[in-house]
Amino acid sequence: MEFQSCVKIINEWDIVAARQLGRKVSKEIGFGTVDQARITTAISELARNIFLYAGTGEICIEKMTETGRDGLKIIAKDQGPGIHDVRQVMQDGYTTSGGLGAGLPGVKRLMDTFDLVSSVEEGAKGTIITTQKWVR
Repeated sequence: MEFQSCVKIINEWDIVAARQLGRKVSKEIGFGTVDQARITTAISELARNIFLYAGTGEICIEKMTETGRDGLKIIAKDQGPGIHDVRQVMQDGYTTSGGLGAGLPGVKRLMDTFDLVSSVEEGAKGTIITTQKWVR
């Protein structure tokens, strides 16, 4: 089940497009409505972070099959300034945008796996967040 589709995040409408793609693909894979909502919320948060902090980037959604079970992988990539203090960003309630601070810790809770790689080094700046959800 090889499938990957990406949405470039340039403006706020792209956040909506990424959410819609995530909902469509998660429904096709067989996720229930609660997990579809979790996935679209996670995508929304990741895309909004790209828009707010990096300016541009992309959200890629990939169907996965492993040992007879189906799932979805979301990859959020940007070449923004990078995250200076990953530990701080992963604390509940931490916000730089004045939001609720659910952010990345919220994404981690909504999904089954969560991996964050970020660089602030000149010439290699950017962040890649990879997260997965499996059909129950």
